[in-house]
Amino acid sequence: MVVQDSVDAPGVPLEPFLHQVGGHLSVMRYDEHTVCKPLISREQRFYESLPLAMKRFTPQYKGIITVHLRKDSHGRLSLVANPLTENRGPFTVSTESAAVAIWQTLQQTAGGGALPLAQWQHPQRAHSLKESPAMALLRSELHLKAQVPSLVEDANGNLMEKGSFNPWGLHCHQAHLSRLCAEYSENKRHRFLLLENVVSQYKHPCILDLKMGTRQHGDDASEEKKARHMRKCAQSTSARLGMRICGMQVYQTDKKHFLCKDKYYGRKLSVEGFRQELYQFLHDGTRFRTELLEPIQHQLQALLSVIRSQSSYRFYSSSLLIIYDGQETPQMPHGSNAIKVDVRMIDFAHTTYKGSWNEHTTYDGPDPGYIFGLENLIQILQGIHEGQ
Repeated sequence: MVVQDSVDAPGVPLEPFLHQVGGHLSVMRYDEHTVCKPLISREQRFYESLPLAMKRFTPQYKGIITVHLRKDSHGRLSLVANPLTENRGPFTVSTESAAVAIWQTLQQTAGGGALPLAQWQHPQRAHSLKESPAMALLRSELHLKAQVPSLVEDANGNLMEKGSFNPWGLHCHQAHLSRLCAEYSENKRHRFLLLENVVSQYKHPCILDLKMGTRQHGDDASEEKKARHMRKCAQSTSARLGMRICGMQVYQTDKKHFLCKDKYYGRKLSVEGFRQELYQFLHDGTRFRTELLEPIQHQLQALLSVIRSQSSYRFYSSSLLIIYDGQETPQMPHGSNAIKVDVRMIDFAHTTYKGSWNEHTTYDGPDPGYIFGLENLIQILQGIHEGQ
């Protein structure tokens, strides 16, 4: 794959991806069917050597793109991509999209440019005065503090409710922009991965992001980071269930907006609380979507079979997305609905496997922590199914 990195190439503003429910790296919308995220070499190598059996459960890898920071005449910040020219037609981004309107409103609320660090920093972590603002931002667990007006107006004058988008993606995007502003010049080129937008086919994508496994730190983690992640696992459902909720959005048909939960909420859940949130994820505000249980369980069973067959792989800190449409599908002539659900693995920055580049540790057999989490997830869903 050729990487387009000419400074003179025409730039395309990237949009914040408004359906990012978890993670900490900023995911951007490249086009209708493609998102991009900051490139991490280990994740790139994983996608480039992906086992065939896993491809149906991961986003399609579409290559690499270069990105740089740009400030417009109003002082508003954006990330601009130099599009790949291979097998692509002319590329445009609609400035009338909800993502652009919401992002510009946020920046105008902050007076232009990046929002002040104090608005974004988690209060419990804003204690290190010796660190640079950029490092403090990187180390902190961030919460979205900026207040968006309850209604946001797009370029066409249409009003969009605040609850119609998930704020987490904007939170990650702002943190990323603040770091780039503090550490790099505007001309610095950054490499991003291009990946399939796995929710592009859904009108109101309901997404559950589960951090899988009983261990979250990679083999290269420092002792401090290792201890921190071990505490998070021990104090959450990761230790008991092999998974914890890292983010969620579920469309509420009665209120016409998304109910959103973040990773901080997910860390506090008990085992019973986790089960209740799984039930909540399948409830549209009016009724429980019983018809989703069987297809989700079917896909999870298929994924479990694939994971069991992948010897030496350890998917540390990766997530599992469960996706369905909050907009119910029309009934087919024979009386049944065409139900579409997706189960996808994402985030492979700490994945290790035999033969991966410069590895010092090689594991035998499939990933026991991931399997433990999948088995518990299937069992909990089965319990909910039987209770309906």
